[in-house]
Amino acid sequence: MKQKELGELRRRFRPDKNTISHIYGCFVNGTKDVITEFEESLNYMTPEEVEKYLGLLKRSLSGTLGRNLIDIAFSNEQVMDSDEHRLLSALRSSKLQDKATRELFYRKVIDALDMDGGNYLILLATDSYDVPFRGKDDELHEEESTEVFTYILCSICPVRDCKLELGYFPGEKEFHSYVVSQIVSAPELGFLFPAFDDRSANIYNALFYSRSADALHREFIDAVFHTEPPLSAAEQKEAFHTALQDALEDECSMEVIQAVHEQLREKIEEHRESKNPEPLAVTADEIGGMLQECGVSAEQAAVFHEKCEEQFGMDAPLSPANLIDSRRFEVKTTEVTISVDPARSHLIETRVIDGRKYLLIPADAGVEVNGLSVSANALTIE
Repeated sequence: MKQKELGELRRRFRPDKNTISHIYGCFVNGTKDVITEFEESLNYMTPEEVEKYLGLLKRSLSGTLGRNLIDIAFSNEQVMDSDEHRLLSALRSSKLQDKATRELFYRKVIDALDMDGGNYLILLATDSYDVPFRGKDDELHEEESTEVFTYILCSICPVRDCKLELGYFPGEKEFHSYVVSQIVSAPELGFLFPAFDDRSANIYNALFYSRSADALHREFIDAVFHTEPPLSAAEQKEAFHTALQDALEDECSMEVIQAVHEQLREKIEEHRESKNPEPLAVTADEIGGMLQECGVSAEQAAVFHEKCEEQFGMDAPLSPANLIDSRRFEVKTTEVTISVDPARSHLIETRVIDGRKYLLIPADAGVEVNGLSVSANALTIE
């Protein structure tokens, strides 16, 4: 899915924009027991309750594509004949009205999902979007709709115990302690099925959401989609670092890492400024070219390419935002950590002085020690 398509769906989560009539749910405790199942009509809710429910569902479409929002691809065999695709399709085709199908889905999730022993809420909703025609002027024409996109959205929200608070009681005109026993938090994970690709239903894909880009709940992905879980953002970064270190070995210098980091950071900035709706991706070959520009041999660049294939798969697109932290550049030794603005990473140099290795930082002006400004001249070493 593209960011523009995602935004188009997100704008539907207002009371006057969608066709959601009911919210279905299942409240589960920390020992995997179902406390209650429910089916609530939006027509009998207060406007505040409707807003809260729609807000929780909408959060399962939030975050960054490729980090919080992960494309899940089904194989042809799964779409043609598999329990997991059949269940998702049954939920969609019944518009969640089949109780037995809902309960089968709940049980599949409950048996697999690890929420660290906490209570949680499974929310389900279905919507049918009369997709308007998008003209060459990029304007939407509601009267020229050619497709109805029917989809299901799932949000899994932790339910947390609240602390005792002090509150005002108007009738008594006094403050007393009180507690709201449990509060539904923002979704930890969720998904959209089918995907909304090219503004049309794609039953070969789903869009999975994880609040934490570094913890994708692989057990949920395996149980519900039965596909190989993708690498999380943290795992992609670690795999990238491993490929670099294995390929360059002793020649993995700070200067090389600085140069690669800077080029990837520039690509991220250029992509952000261009407002391109397509997710940014690079190939191992492109990064290999960056390495050679830094003086790395063609043989080592080829080894890096091989290592990337081992870590990510053949010709896998790599997201620069998952490979580096574009907002921070950090150099760490066993005793000292230095953090600088990534755009100023070139200020850190390595130098050998009197046979000893040093990290050097210019200190011409604006030096502070524990928040106290000191004279740069006072730092001169005789």
